Amino acid sequence: MSTNELLQSTLPQMLEQTCKRFPWRCAVYFKGQQWDYGTLGVLVKKFAAGLHSLGIGQGDRVAVMLPNCPHYVAAYYGILQLGGIVVQVNPMAVPAELEHYLTDSGAKALITFAPFLPVVEKVKSAEGLAARIIVELPPTDSELPAGWLRFENVMALAEDLPEVSVSPDDIAVLQYTGGTTGRSKGAMLTHQNLYANAYQSHMIMGGDVDNPDRILTVIPLFHVYGMTVCMNMAIFGGSQQVMLPRFDLEEVLQTIKDTKPTVFPGVPTMYVAVNAHPQAEEYGISSIRLCASGSAPLPVEVIKGFEAKTQGMILEGFGLTEASPVTHFNPRDKRKAGSIGTAIPFTESKIVSLQDGETELGPNEAGELVVRGPQVMSGYWGMPEETAATLKDGWLFTGDIAYKDEEGYYYIIDRKKDL
Repeated sequence: MSTNELLQSTLPQMLEQTCKRFPWRCAVYFKGQQWDYGTLGVLVKKFAAGLHSLGIGQGDRVAVMLPNCPHYVAAYYGILQLGGIVVQVNPMAVPAELEHYLTDSGAKALITFAPFLPVVEKVKSAEGLAARIIVELPPTDSELPAGWLRFENVMALAEDLPEVSVSPDDIAVLQYTGGTTGRSKGAMLTHQNLYANAYQSHMIMGGDVDNPDRILTVIPLFHVYGMTVCMNMAIFGGSQQVMLPRFDLEEVLQTIKDTKPTVFPGVPTMYVAVNAHPQAEEYGISSIRLCASGSAPLPVEVIKGFEAKTQGMILEGFGLTEASPVTHFNPRDKRKAGSIGTAIPFTESKIVSLQDGETELGPNEAGELVVRGPQVMSGYWGMPEETAATLKDGWLFTGDIAYKDEEGYYYIIDRKKDL
């Protein structure tokens, strides 16, 4: 079987396979409550059927503006089950940002959290959406604003979902970039892109389907890192997501004590916070076997301090929105501090000249990092010129200046163009 054939799947197929194989396993743990995979599969189908009854169909974009919670998983996979496209929205978006996401994507519906309504109400384009859905934690009986539906009620709208054909090449997610080089762009991530990166992440993290991990999911799911390395990787491996809506150190440590997670995807500031807590060891953080760190360089002293407390291992990696996101990771058997590691399985990378963008450079020569693999986006939504400038002959030009050493380990040193 070729690499392309191996990675050809859709996210609904991935979820269905896990639900059938491990229906009894816990899929999500959230504030003392648990949902097994059998239950999750039913909730996803009910939500998809409810969306369909509201007029949402294949190819329609649905914006998800939620904190980490079980509803996020049900909404995300329910939209995909219907053949729709998830538009990822940062819950902290200001009205102007939300306006851009909704209008640029042409979203037909919005799913949000009740406390975010004051922001949504300031966005004119939100008024014309075909469906507006509110998640309440916990659910209430209070009167809803005009035009809004409760999440639970949407799941009760219809019994059956019509047969929908979803292809690996179909767009699954519009993941908006941070906008460091101008207007935020919607990276079109296909089912194959996201399935492949979940598979790749499972491999590099040493996942074992027969001995599933418990993944501490405090990285936001609206971010491409959390979406892939927490949610999608967990579902690929039949693992449990130990979910928290935000990073609060005391809550994180108590959750670690109660649930004993084995994998902790995070960012350097999280590990710094754990290191600074004088009683961190008393919370049983030695259950954590592996941490993945991204988004910023991880100082060596932070690694040493955290590993002394946990007896686990922190590995640095690298990714970007346009690559679903993971492209590089430090091998577990040989890591190098300060390096983003080597290209992950099924991924090619090289350094090219900043002058012509074509000449491949040798070891220790700085240039632009370019990558190619099954996780690379199909392009930017509605922006063909930007797509052509970023994707060339299948290579993704990252905009990062880097070099590689003689052993193929890469080091990021700058951005090509920042505002």
